[in-house]
Amino acid sequence: MVLPPPDKRHVCLTTIVIMTSMAFMDAYLVEQNQGPRKIGVCIIVLVGDVCFLIVLRYVAVWVGAEVRTARRGYAMILWFLYIFVLEIKLYFVFQNCKADRKSLETVARKALTLLLSVCVPGLYLVLVALDSMEYVRTFRKKEDMRGRLFWVALDLLDLLDIQANLWEPQRTGLPIWAEGLMFFYCYILLLILPCVSLSEISMQGEHVSPQKMMLYPVLSLVTINVVTILIRGVNMVLFQDSRVSTIFVGKNVVAIATKASTFLEYRKQVKEFPHPQNAMALELQQNSVSHTQPLPNATSLPHEPSPAQDVIDT
Repeated sequence: MVLPPPDKRHVCLTTIVIMTSMAFMDAYLVEQNQGPRKIGVCIIVLVGDVCFLIVLRYVAVWVGAEVRTARRGYAMILWFLYIFVLEIKLYFVFQNCKADRKSLETVARKALTLLLSVCVPGLYLVLVALDSMEYVRTFRKKEDMRGRLFWVALDLLDLLDIQANLWEPQRTGLPIWAEGLMFFYCYILLLILPCVSLSEISMQGEHVSPQKMMLYPVLSLVTINVVTILIRGVNMVLFQDSRVSTIFVGKNVVAIATKASTFLEYRKQVKEFPHPQNAMALELQQNSVSHTQPLPNATSLPHEPSPAQDVIDT
C-alpha cells in the first residue's frame, strides 16, 4: 500500500518535540563533565545526534504520511527509537548525579523532570494524532478515545515520577540494586506499553471501537497501577524514602477501581450481545444511511437508537 503525502505540520511538530528533549539531555551530559573529558563527551554526543537525525529524517516523514490513515506502524518504530536513545542518555545523567550529588543544582534536576514530563507524554499524543483521524466522525467516540489516551499519558507520568526519585535530591539513598531495578523496570514499560496502545489503535482500523481496546488497560492495571503501588510502598516503609509521591498512589487506587468497573461492564455487554459483528454491521449501515438522508424537518419524530447501537456508542 502506497502511503499518501506526509503531513508537513505533523512532521515538523514531531521533530521539534524529539530534538528539543534530546538537545536538553545533551546539555545535561556535557555540563556534568569538566576539563578534557567535557570535549570528548561533546564530540560523542554530536556524532550520536547526527546519526539519530539521519534516521529521524526518514522515519518522521513516514509517520507524517500515515497520520491520516488507520495505521500507526511507523509511529511505534519512532516511539521505540526515541525512548531507547533518550533513556540511555538519561541513565548516564542519573549515574553522574549519583556519583557527584553537587553536579547539578536542585532547580536543574527539577527542570529535567519537568522536561521529561512534558516531552514524553506529548510525543505520544502527537504520534496518535487523534484530531487527524478523519474516519472517527462521531463526537462521542472521539471523546472516548481522548479519555483512553489521557490514561496512557497519566501512566507515562507515573513511570517518569518513579525514575525522577533517582536523580532528584533526597535525604536517604536507595540500595544500588533497588535503584537499578526501578530504572530499568520503568525503562522497559516506557518502551513497550505505548507501543501496545498504538498497535491497538492500528489493529482496529478505520472502524475503531474504543470499548474493544482492552489489552492496554489490562497490562497497565498489572504492570503500572498495582506494581507501582508496591514499589512506592516498599520505598516508603523499608527505605524511608521521602520522595514517594502519595498523589500517584491515590491515582493508581482510583485507576484500579475505574478499570475494574470497566472490565465488569465490558463482560456484561459481551454476555448481552454475544454477536458483535451484527452490531458492527448495523453501525456501518446507519452511518451510510446518515450520509445520504436529508435533514429531518421540524415535524419528524426523533429517532430512538437500538440497544445494539447504544452498546457501540458507549
